[in-house]
Amino acid sequence: MNSPIRTDLNDCFLPNLCSLRMVFFVVVITQLFAFLVVLIPQTGAYYTRWEDLGLISLYVQWCALSSCYALCAVRPILCRYSNRVVATMSYLIVLLVVFALSEIAYWYVYPGAPQQLSHVSFVSHTILITFVMTGPILRYFYVQHQWKLKIRSEAEARLQSLQSRIRPHFFFNSMNTIASLTKTDADKAEAAVHDLADLFRASLGDARQFHSFRDELNLCKRYLDIEHLRLGDRLKINWDVDSIPLDSYVPPLLIQPLLENAIYHGIEPRTEGGVINISGDKEKGMIRLIIHNPVPVVRGNANSGNHIAQENIRDRLQTLFPAQGDLNVFEDDTSYTVTLSWPYRNEPDEDTDH
Repeated sequence: MNSPIRTDLNDCFLPNLCSLRMVFFVVVITQLFAFLVVLIPQTGAYYTRWEDLGLISLYVQWCALSSCYALCAVRPILCRYSNRVVATMSYLIVLLVVFALSEIAYWYVYPGAPQQLSHVSFVSHTILITFVMTGPILRYFYVQHQWKLKIRSEAEARLQSLQSRIRPHFFFNSMNTIASLTKTDADKAEAAVHDLADLFRASLGDARQFHSFRDELNLCKRYLDIEHLRLGDRLKINWDVDSIPLDSYVPPLLIQPLLENAIYHGIEPRTEGGVINISGDKEKGMIRLIIHNPVPVVRGNANSGNHIAQENIRDRLQTLFPAQGDLNVFEDDTSYTVTLSWPYRNEPDEDTDH
């Protein structure tokens, strides 16, 4: 059983019954039940039931939607408690709402009912049907919620696994660079240690936690500062990302592994070095980032390691932004271009399940 007090409504199996999707679901299920009631044969009344379809539909929809509204209103309070308490209280609330509506329907809305059914029979039949119908529906909500938790747990485990693979080889090169600077330029060595510590901290962080594009740029620039110490004037960077909002939230270390690939497979093998162009924009709620770098004339196996980091980032984007995030590659004899795309978000976390 869950903890007695909960703070996150998303941990509760009772969905937001005020959402359009759930209202549609309830209306469809309730109308199917109304058809079922009409189709049940009764002696001498089978044909007249079709004439009452509209009234029966109105009554069951009234009961169902009123119950949904009542559960929606108390959901923030109910969902603070365990699933067992939520299920029990939901049952009682639905029965109470339907009892009140059946009394109103019997005396005011359906004046013919007293001639066909006694008061006790009408109300008891309604309550019994509600009792039988509510159980499977609540069970369906619970099973669906458990399935979503399983999917989310598997996705988070996969993200953590993907994140744990981000251990760039430049860490070892950076340590060698820092070691060589300790005797010749202690200030640069100290700055490089701080930059490397920040990159380590980001790579060891929670894969589910987003940070701003501003923070991602700072991490990339810290990484490039370290590489500048190693490559000097052979490495040149052109930034053109002013069109990307700095408050856009992205997963950490989204860009740095691609810059590492551009340097390791594009700049480092070239004696003269080269220029890495980084550009981006925001259009129609989507952010696009392009990393363009030259390639060596004689490649050999220089690009053999590119695809590991790229597949890693593509998997992360598609897991975090289903059907929206992606990574594409364009390659020719002189250049290599990687394009990232993901939806713009100015909040660190968005949950639309409920």
